[in-house]
Amino acid sequence: ENLVEDKRRILAATSHELRTPLARIRVALELLESDPRPELRSRIERDIRELDELVAELLVASRLDSSEHEIEREPVDLLALLAEEAARYGVEVSGDRGTGIGDSRLLRRLIRNLLDNAARYAGGASDASVCRSSQGEWVLQVCDRGPGIAQDEAESIFEPFYRSRSRPRPADPSDTDSTSGASGLGLSLVRRIAERHGGSARCRAREGGGTIFEVRLPGGEPRPG
Repeated sequence: ENLVEDKRRILAATSHELRTPLARIRVALELLESDPRPELRSRIERDIRELDELVAELLVASRLDSSEHEIEREPVDLLALLAEEAARYGVEVSGDRGTGIGDSRLLRRLIRNLLDNAARYAGGASDASVCRSSQGEWVLQVCDRGPGIAQDEAESIFEPFYRSRSRPRPADPSDTDSTSGASGLGLSLVRRIAERHGGSARCRAREGGGTIFEVRLPGGEPRPG
């Protein structure tokens, strides 16, 4: 019953999320007929990208929900993967070299969504790292110096389409070049990807202000050098 209710709620929220950019596209097209301004064309292109991203993340969510879909289990250089994604955002990376085991495409999505979340709501990540814990887990962190997350929202922000009071959604998605995570599924997918790998995801307050998003994944074999 809980699963059916969750599906119903997500379907309703998805319908709402699809209507918003579609309505903007319809209005922009009507205006374009009488006033062919370049900014109207750019607005349409931006809304199409938003729709495309929402569909892509819904497909990822659907695959994660499917018991028939097995995720890949292959060696993944987590530090290299983090460095590749962080370079797109100009974020400094540090940590331990080593090899985790998992689906590289899903883990890349997880990292990208965390970095994009920081770019959209916290002025960008200040730093990111991946380290080996004393228990043998891989601990991936993306830290920011943004407004922070209220303690009573620390779990809610991982729910699909949740709108945080602490981090209101940007009025204009063009505030950032990236579109990943704009659908309202970004952090939800982060947690679900982590859990499908046998790990976890959480956020906590950062000393001095800001937030630390932390993902823990089962350890693979460490690699020297």
